[in-house]
Amino acid sequence: MTDVLSDALSGGFSETPLQSARAFRAILEAMARPGTIHTVAGALPPPPLSIAAGVSLLVLADNTTPLHLAGSADCKPVRDWVTFHIGAPFVPAAEADFAVGTWDALQPVSRFRVGTADYPDRSATLIVEMDRLSAHGPCLTGPGIETAVWLSLPETAAFRANRALFPLGFDCLFTHESRLAALPRSTRVENL
Repeated sequence: MTDVLSDALSGGFSETPLQSARAFRAILEAMARPGTIHTVAGALPPPPLSIAAGVSLLVLADNTTPLHLAGSADCKPVRDWVTFHIGAPFVPAAEADFAVGTWDALQPVSRFRVGTADYPDRSATLIVEMDRLSAHGPCLTGPGIETAVWLSLPETAAFRANRALFPLGFDCLFTHESRLAALPRSTRVENL
């Protein structure tokens, strides 16, 4: 019982102001420059969460942020860690501001909020845990990208459909180990 409790209590930022500021800046850079890969540090969440997913949750969520855990991310160690460090309420997919899981576990993505015409910002951000994250794959163009960048995505059809909803749609953070990249709804995704 003590090990379970100590696991939930550990793994957060040790120097919260400094580490959260650095991580927030990396996430903002990733969103402003879609497809670029950034490294973050400071959190050690329980498996199966990556460092980057844990850091993202610590920075972006709080006790008023509805969170959906999908697939293997929905386990007692992760729930206990989130409860202690963030306090975010766990909700079904349709009510989530943030959702965490593998791409397969997050399916169908149509169940997540995409905002409304009056409030397009009331949409979900998906934190997608990846097996790899590299600058190879589909071509990304659009706001924040000078010409084009490439990013290893789990598929293209869902992101193309999401872009067609703009200004509505969900946003994505892709995480692997301590690295992350973003794909805002405004980004065009093409196979070349």
